[in-house]
Amino acid sequence: MFQRLFSVLDLVNVSAFQASLPNAFARKHFMRCGAAVFTAILLAGCQSAPSQSSRYTQQQDSAPKHVAKKPETLDAVPKYEAYRMFNSRPYKVLGKHYTPMNSGKGYEEVGYASWYGQKFHGHLTSNGETYNMFAMSAAHKTLPLPSYVRVTNLENNKQAIVRVNDRGPFHDNRIIDLSYAAAVKLGYHSKGTAKVKLEVIHFDEQNNVTVGNNPTVTYDEYLGIAVTPPREIASTSPKPPLDPAKADKTATKPSSNTVADAVYIQVAALSNAEKAKSISNVLSALYQIPAHLPVADNIYKLQLGPIHDEAVVAEVLEQLKQNGYPNAYAITQTL
Repeated sequence: MFQRLFSVLDLVNVSAFQASLPNAFARKHFMRCGAAVFTAILLAGCQSAPSQSSRYTQQQDSAPKHVAKKPETLDAVPKYEAYRMFNSRPYKVLGKHYTPMNSGKGYEEVGYASWYGQKFHGHLTSNGETYNMFAMSAAHKTLPLPSYVRVTNLENNKQAIVRVNDRGPFHDNRIIDLSYAAAVKLGYHSKGTAKVKLEVIHFDEQNNVTVGNNPTVTYDEYLGIAVTPPREIASTSPKPPLDPAKADKTATKPSSNTVADAVYIQVAALSNAEKAKSISNVLSALYQIPAHLPVADNIYKLQLGPIHDEAVVAEVLEQLKQNGYPNAYAITQTL
């Protein structure tokens, strides 16, 4: 548990030093101090850093003790993230060796899921992040970190998308450890385990997506986006030159679309209602702009707005196009 504290020679030297003290009071005082120092060293040794596997030997975990409201169960939003190479090295826990995969592309697995909560909340994950039992995350023994996984509860067909950022569970009969929030979404938090199917959602650097062992598709196809020409932006095409006689009058007319006009940004058109709602919630929270989902012909148009500032419109459009929504465009509604 701790390193050797004193050798036999050390003890002999201590005894000799004690005998050389001038009086009984000094010898007694030395023994009291020596006992205190020895006890402190002993305790320090007992409290030395735990082994790498100690967190996995803890026997009991629990749901959150105090939940003010139902946990947010929005799916993690998959995207391309480079694997962290320091998490790719082989490792050993509880006497067993594990070798992480080089890629999660095409990976599927069926087995039992457990979940972890209060005991690990706030502690570091294997990825160096802070575990949050209310986030949609998970632990897996060998998937690259980070990875995104679609988890299907085979007992009730509920699904959740989680981001794998930790190692575990180190039990022979379990293939994944989900956060408390993910277990709530899948409906097994009250009983501990459930039989599940795992499908890795793999993004490459070109935003092509492979779900499990299904064929690779484009990002738009993965989202179920109906790619249609944006008719609303036809007005942005080049216009004929103005009549010189009217040019001065037009130039002096103040622009109205920074105040009087409402601008909406159409991010995408999706055929899947659940995905549309999930993405709209994420984008609305990210940009702090209300999201709307008008429906036409069973297509959900994901729109952000109204926005009354041209600079904000331009900035949000640019960010959306850089982050996987190249077909986003602005719609102006005159008030």
